[in-house]
Amino acid sequence: MCGIIGVIDRTMSRMDGSSIKEALSLMDERGSGEGAGYVAYGIYPDYADCYAIHVFFDNLLEPKTKVDAILEQWGRIVHQEEIPTYEQPRLKKEHISWRYFFKPYADQTVGTTNPDDDNVKHLVMDINANVEGALIFSSGKNLGVFKASGWPEDVANYFRIEDYKGYIWLAHNRYPTNTAGWWGGAHPFNLLDWSVVHNGEITSYGTNRRYVEGHGYECTMLTDTEVVAYLFDLLGREHGLPPEVVVKALAPPFWDEIDEMPEKDEEFMRTLRLTYGPALMNGPFAIVVATKDGIVAFTDRIKLRPLIVGENGPRLYISSEEAAIRTMDPDVEKIYMPRAGEPVIGRVIE
Repeated sequence: MCGIIGVIDRTMSRMDGSSIKEALSLMDERGSGEGAGYVAYGIYPDYADCYAIHVFFDNLLEPKTKVDAILEQWGRIVHQEEIPTYEQPRLKKEHISWRYFFKPYADQTVGTTNPDDDNVKHLVMDINANVEGALIFSSGKNLGVFKASGWPEDVANYFRIEDYKGYIWLAHNRYPTNTAGWWGGAHPFNLLDWSVVHNGEITSYGTNRRYVEGHGYECTMLTDTEVVAYLFDLLGREHGLPPEVVVKALAPPFWDEIDEMPEKDEEFMRTLRLTYGPALMNGPFAIVVATKDGIVAFTDRIKLRPLIVGENGPRLYISSEEAAIRTMDPDVEKIYMPRAGEPVIGRVIE
């Protein structure tokens, strides 16, 4: 049911959030008014070398004091402020939205390839699991997630999405099925550079969750989509797999299809499936993932959820519905539907 839409300008020209707000609002019938959200890349050029940490606080007393102390132990808070919001009649304010621009201390982690990312990952997991009344929902550089429990247009107006400009945008309209609608459960889900929107259900969630938690992640947001962001961080960042290989690990061909592949491809896919068996995702799903370098979209292996792609010059659009793409770009030149399990990748042009 959920509605998803994403766009990348591969030349990194920035777009404001007005058109994606309009496109997501077109898919109101795919939601229930219990969750919507947006993420944009390139929106904090003045703090591009800082981690932009977005937090929901229940109040600005005890939970914020604890978060401040943890951050100051691990790095320097360059700037912090309440995220500007604007009251909406249909949206009940459940949390205070706060943002930190944060730099980890360089000497905190030794012997890792990405010490800053490792530190921030640790901080996110620690705070979300142990600080009552605080939830970090966005933690990457020069990007920001804005989400709440409400309809797409109300969430967009609440955060004044049109005031932000980014070269990648993802947006999501949620129809909760297995879990209640709440602010933390709205999409996108983010960790470091990875942001995820998802339509469908991950029926292998239990296995996937045990796998990522065995690698130092904590699932605290009460929805299956959270694990997708952690799987991409683990396989893409920590293990260094390119996005097309991560997709093949998470949504691989069936064994009988692998048996019919050329010998070299068969050996590779068998090795990949055996190595990352616990990461394999089952269930009906369509997923779009963003990083600073681009976006990747894919469906389950028999495509039980829709995914439409549009292209116009440097811009690549991905959505649940063609109408949403045409709302963003009436002159879109090419529309097509990728095959089941086939990754669609849009990379920035440096």
